[in-house]
Amino acid sequence: MSWSDRFVGIPHAEFGRTRTGSDCWGLACIIYREELGITLADYLGEYASPGDLGEISALIDHGRASPLWVAVPETPIAFDIALFRRGRWSSHIGIVIRHGLMIHMREEDCAKAERYDTGPWRHRFAGHYRHVSRAVERPVQIVSQARR
Repeated sequence: MSWSDRFVGIPHAEFGRTRTGSDCWGLACIIYREELGITLADYLGEYASPGDLGEISALIDHGRASPLWVAVPETPIAFDIALFRRGRWSSHIGIVIRHGLMIHMREEDCAKAERYDTGPWRHRFAGHYRHVSRAVERPVQIVSQARR
């Protein structure tokens, strides 16, 4: 059993941010709050329509430039955000369960676990991002000096 099983089946709802219904970002808000104790910005009122992929993409680009999110060049870990393009717009996200597997909101359906390293999501993948509070710090190497 995975932590993600508790979120599978949450119904889709435009502008939703609760377990009674959410969109893809709403699902991230729910998971981060319940699993990590992190409150993400809800972005409600910052885009007019879920169909306006340009506005959503602009919000995502603003988020990527924010100091709150760090690009993950190496292998992603659980709770990283996987970003996807729809057409020319980066406008959909999933939450990594493990490398290649995400939970995300299927429009007009519900939250589902799905592979993104194969199949239809593979060619849409645009990068992984980690919340700064979860960024892995490089280990500090302590060099002891011998006494003379």
